[in-house]
Amino acid sequence: MTDLYRLLPEEMEQLVVDMGYPRYRADQILLPLYYKFPKDINDIPQLPKKLREDLTEAGYTIGSAKETHRVVSDDGDTTKLLLNLTDGTPVETVLIQYPSSKINGHPRSTICVSTQIGCAMGCVFCATGQMGFEKNIRAEEIVAQVIHFADILQQRGEHVTNLVFMGMGEPMANYDEMIRAVRILTHDRGFGIGQRNITISTIGLISGIDKLAEENLQVGLAISLHAPNNELRKKLVPTAGPNSVEDIIEAGRRYYKKTGRRVTFEYALMKGINDSPEIATELAILLKGNGSHVNLIPINPTAGDFNRPTQDSIREFERILFNAGVNCTVRIEKGTEISAACGQLRIDIVG
Repeated sequence: MTDLYRLLPEEMEQLVVDMGYPRYRADQILLPLYYKFPKDINDIPQLPKKLREDLTEAGYTIGSAKETHRVVSDDGDTTKLLLNLTDGTPVETVLIQYPSSKINGHPRSTICVSTQIGCAMGCVFCATGQMGFEKNIRAEEIVAQVIHFADILQQRGEHVTNLVFMGMGEPMANYDEMIRAVRILTHDRGFGIGQRNITISTIGLISGIDKLAEENLQVGLAISLHAPNNELRKKLVPTAGPNSVEDIIEAGRRYYKKTGRRVTFEYALMKGINDSPEIATELAILLKGNGSHVNLIPINPTAGDFNRPTQDSIREFERILFNAGVNCTVRIEKGTEISAACGQLRIDIVG
């Protein structure tokens, strides 16, 4: 069986031509797929019955993620779903909403998608990393996460505004499927979201960063740094190489030079581990003048024995970076109480 959500628009066009139909039939499939969200080929009545039958007989289907559990934050801004993919594999995906700056405007709706079940990177402070790696998610299954939330939002009169590849897994370790999903989701005959409205996160897989820089895309890049030196980073990210900090900084420079997109360095702040003024100064020296942005993330509760720094410590860390000329912000906390925040996704903990 082949899911129609796997096909790029050009591939959809070639499919209908190869089946003996005119090219315009491809758009009669694509438009409802990305704007009406049908669950079955027979839910596209504008297609001739014969074409629907031919597609079904050829093994084509419309895959959809089936929702099995939903939990919403107290403020209503964050929704975490447990979805069963077409093969029954469960995956978590999250919707985070921020109020519009315009009167009566639509909220900014960001979907955090997963690219793997589990993760092999082993970050000691991340719930997904402690699961271990189970499997890669196919492109159509990544798209299905977006489509499921897009359908929910459409029923509210809202729409998806941003995508972040920051859910379960390491996107660069599932590169080919991840990039196919990005191209489908940004195609003007596909889902049609702007490239600049997508951010791809990585723990620092250099080969993936360099490949992404050559894709002629304008997506954002977020690199999980978490430490200003290799000794500390190795303790937090066991899979990190001996020179991972230097390698990551240089890869970020190459990405910026090639794409013109500013790189964000994610930094999870952990009390007594990487939050001291001395470490902040070391980080400031490392990043000063390279045009990047630091996103400070006070650690969220996970299965690990890590605690969030005090507000005073967070503000002091931010102040040291700011005074050194390093652009930085402290991430606005969303979804922590429902285990939907950064580093908390884990399919055996759904509530």
